[in-house]
Amino acid sequence: MTTLIFHEINQTSRLTIKEVNETLKEFGLYSAQWSILFCLNRFGSMTQTEIQSYLHVEAPTITRTLVKLEDRKLISRLAGKDKRERTVHLTNEAESLIPQIKSRVDLIEKKMLASLSKVELQQLSLLKKVGVCIDHED
Repeated sequence: MTTLIFHEINQTSRLTIKEVNETLKEFGLYSAQWSILFCLNRFGSMTQTEIQSYLHVEAPTITRTLVKLEDRKLISRLAGKDKRERTVHLTNEAESLIPQIKSRVDLIEKKMLASLSKVELQQLSLLKKVGVCIDHED
């Protein structure tokens, strides 16, 4: 049974990413870039390590994505407490763009979740428990 659950989660994730990428094309972004912008918008400035940890992505991948966002002038990276630490901040351009992107992504979410009842929507929050179990295994 779990094999099917994880398979369905994986397939749904792929479909969601595909749909989000289609929407993000008009903004010249991809879902990985949007994940970072969303994260910074939600939590405020973060170190690269904090972003990497929150998104469960390897350091080189985060660095490449941050470089692309910096080239687009959507983030700035500033020296942190020591030479190795870099703090990532949203630019004014990103802050003005995020509401537009979020609005479009929210439409996808509403469309994808439209057939679920209130109880089923509440049950989706149980997925957070799966990740918590894995995160605390170390």
